[in-house]
Amino acid sequence: MNEVMQHDAIDGPMAKVNTVGQPAVWRQVRANIVAIISVLVALGGLTYSTWRNERTEANRNTRIAAFEVLKTLGDLQLMVDYTYSRKDPARGDSAMGWRRVQCIKDLAQIVPSRGPEDAENLLQAWRTNVETLATDSQSAAKISNEIYTTRQDMVAIIQGLR
Repeated sequence: MNEVMQHDAIDGPMAKVNTVGQPAVWRQVRANIVAIISVLVALGGLTYSTWRNERTEANRNTRIAAFEVLKTLGDLQLMVDYTYSRKDPARGDSAMGWRRVQCIKDLAQIVPSRGPEDAENLLQAWRTNVETLATDSQSAAKISNEIYTTRQDMVAIIQGLR
């Protein structure tokens, strides 16, 4: 038997493991196994916590960008409606529309999946249809369809965050 009973003044009787003949490394591991396990658990917890914080920050950035895109899409749709339906040049200013489309394109670069592609499609639709927006129902419809598609994808991106 490799165990010898020893008496400790504080804890009472305890088993002492005979480590004679074992390499020094294994003796150290056996003597410090609790400390080694504690360090491994702490490293695992730190790794998970760091990963979780990074993931949370990425989700927060995506969520904020997607909501800003949704707000700007609403403003752009309102501007399209004022330009085509109401023929209001003050509220349907195409220069303000350009600013909104560029803002959407910039913010969409932060969101994953279809966001950047939708923003590029919206920019192309705006670029080709803005000049005839006030007079052509097809131009208004093309821009509105791109706004709708981008809005649907932004909502899906927000719903997909975990």
